[in-house]
Amino acid sequence: MVVHGEREVLPAATRAEAAKALEQFTNAYNKADEAYDSSLDADFVTGALEDIDRARLKAGAVNNPDGNPAYAPLKLTDAKYTIPKKAGWPRWFMADAAGNKGGTSRWLLVFTRGGLDQPWQVAYLTLVAPGKVPEFKTDADGFAEAVPVNSTELAVAPEDLGKNYTSYLENGDGDTFADGAHTSLWRAQRQKDAKKPGLATQYVDEPLASGDYAPLALRTSDGGALVFFTTHHFVKQTAAQGAAIPDPGQGALALTTGEIKQSLTMEFVSNEVALDPAKGSGEVNVLGRIQGLTSAQGS
Repeated sequence: MVVHGEREVLPAATRAEAAKALEQFTNAYNKADEAYDSSLDADFVTGALEDIDRARLKAGAVNNPDGNPAYAPLKLTDAKYTIPKKAGWPRWFMADAAGNKGGTSRWLLVFTRGGLDQPWQVAYLTLVAPGKVPEFKTDADGFAEAVPVNSTELAVAPEDLGKNYTSYLENGDGDTFADGAHTSLWRAQRQKDAKKPGLATQYVDEPLASGDYAPLALRTSDGGALVFFTTHHFVKQTAAQGAAIPDPGQGALALTTGEIKQSLTMEFVSNEVALDPAKGSGEVNVLGRIQGLTSAQGS
């Protein structure tokens, strides 16, 4: 009998394979962090995390060519694995672990793999307050359910979350998103920063939802989903005549091309994780967001 792996609904990984993938990622991440060398973990990151991590390491190497003077290895413990069953590739799973950095937050890492001959890579890394990670729907064997990105059973289809979120950030309209640090409070801070004496700040936000940035969703026990998604942001600061752009810091300057005279345009990649409830049962709650500067242009 021939088993067609591309059609068969199978667990993405065994728990032993998931634990090994987490160990390999952590080891590579630490080597890259210590040396400020993105080539050392390039095989183990993709998507939003790759963009954020690569820029962070590049800036670190510019400012500290001999490596990270403040290096302390990341240690992840108490790992729990949520492994969905699905047909075809890519396959993926989530690790939920305690870290020795980021306070008491839980580290949520989403591993993806495009084929048996490819390594497991982390596409999403977010930190979530303890107690905020939901219960997941699982089968008799303990495996989870992946939610299709075009699902119409949720408040927002996972494939539309990035689009709706960036529209909300720019316009603030609708009642899709619950108030919180990554929604109403972030919008309020941006509005406050938009106009200051001698300085104007403009924002452009757009979703990233294809390829390595595709959203991934796990069914929760209440019929909703935990969704990971990516967004792309531009922040342009323009100084009035006779005023200066605030010092963006050494990390940002290391990623800046051109000379900062009257303006600075910064590009960010952000990955979010949100609770997307069943349709008609509430608002989307953005639980966590990690954002990194990836480049900047002075003029």
